[in-house]
Amino acid sequence: MAITTQSGPRRNNGPRNNAPQRRLRRRRPEFCAALDLGTNNCRLLIARPAPDGFRIVDAFSRVVQLGAGVEETGRLSESAIRRTIDALKVCAGKIRKRRVRQGRYVATAACRKAENCEEFLDRVERETGLGIEIISAKEEARLTLAGCVPLLDGHTPRALLFDIGGGSTEVLWLQINGAQPKLIDWISLPLGVVTLTERHGQGPFVPEAYRVIVDELLGQLQPFCERHDIIHHVRSAGVQMLGSSGTVTTLAGLSLELPRYDRARVDGSFLEFEAVHRLTGMLSAMSAEDRAGHPCIGRDRADMMAAGCAILEAICRRWPVGRLRVADRGVREGILVDLLGRKGDEAAAGDDRG
Repeated sequence: MAITTQSGPRRNNGPRNNAPQRRLRRRRPEFCAALDLGTNNCRLLIARPAPDGFRIVDAFSRVVQLGAGVEETGRLSESAIRRTIDALKVCAGKIRKRRVRQGRYVATAACRKAENCEEFLDRVERETGLGIEIISAKEEARLTLAGCVPLLDGHTPRALLFDIGGGSTEVLWLQINGAQPKLIDWISLPLGVVTLTERHGQGPFVPEAYRVIVDELLGQLQPFCERHDIIHHVRSAGVQMLGSSGTVTTLAGLSLELPRYDRARVDGSFLEFEAVHRLTGMLSAMSAEDRAGHPCIGRDRADMMAAGCAILEAICRRWPVGRLRVADRGVREGILVDLLGRKGDEAAAGDDRG
């Protein structure tokens, strides 16, 4: 049976002659679900309405590497499909357990690129009951913005918001009007931690080789920068920067010297560019095995950490704002904002990084 994304009000066919007991009975909370199936991760949030936004009641995140090999073959591999369906079965179980009545389940870059994606999504629906839609890069950027609005400073007139994904990197240029940002323009680079790792490897990189990768990315960001004269706004101290990605949250955890990743301490924290340059240089020179030994990184992220560092380094060098705010939130929170029609300030529980 398919898990639908919308449903009407629940019917009550029980006895109607017991009004006092009915008045005392608490209404069961209605849960909403948001699922983001990316090139590298499968992530789910389940939330209920709260007076100040929404409250997360369950969360799930697993590295599935759905997009592994897509750049070379143009297709999702059977092993990647199997890993992903296994994770989606967990998500479907959580959705059923909470009796979710509204939800939106989306797929991004890997599914946009793969020629066998429709076949994959049909199989997902047969095996898990989840109906997943492929969203455009523009819709992905819009949802990321909606999810990150609470972390933007309403007093700084411009903002750069970026999301480093597995198969693409989105950069948004925003005008800030109090609590409501206006999207001026955006770009989606067809490079993320999966695609860049497949091109250049996991490292370790000598400084010269690492600089070549960063310089390539700097060149791809240059036309967007020139189109809006962003560097002029940066030099006049009129720009804030907000980063949403596993790369950024991991570096924030390292900068805070956390013994293990703690979302409550990372989300909304600030990362100085001095720390960014120091940490990206250090991590790019390490082997994946050495990176995996740190509890804020772990085995799942270690392989692609150097690629994420290169993308982040290029963004920070192109626009030297000086520091960035860290967002452990994005597409899923944006979906919940849409579904619930309100801002979400509550943090998800547990280690649930994007």
